[in-house]
Amino acid sequence: QVQLVESGGGSVEAGGSLRLSCVASGITDSRYCMGWFRRVPGKEREGVGDIGSTGTPTYSDSVIGRFTISRDNTKNTLYLQMNSLKPEDTAMYYCAVSIGFCYNPRMSPDAFPYWGQGTQVTVSS
Repeated sequence: QVQLVESGGGSVEAGGSLRLSCVASGITDSRYCMGWFRRVPGKEREGVGDIGSTGTPTYSDSVIGRFTISRDNTKNTLYLQMNSLKPEDTAMYYCAVSIGFCYNPRMSPDAFPYWGQGTQVTVSS
């Protein structure tokens, strides 16, 4: 059974930084896509970015230049380094996994069957 556990959320002031982590377990395939998503109450879930087992990350336009996605396959861990945070980045952040390649369209929530419980990020102005 695939399980994902996020950590690293918290409250910061605008301009600050946070680093989220997501540890995956129960994945038997060597190739899988990992993604970060976020949701604000009352709004649709939004893709932040995703990354394949050996590929280059893809990012949402809203975070390019500020957020960096990386993964350590030896630890089955996905990271999201968030810099220059803005109040509009406030959301619940979720990690997700799909087995195989990261397929187009990238960052499509419907393509990810496995989800973590989320970690809250709050950015104050």
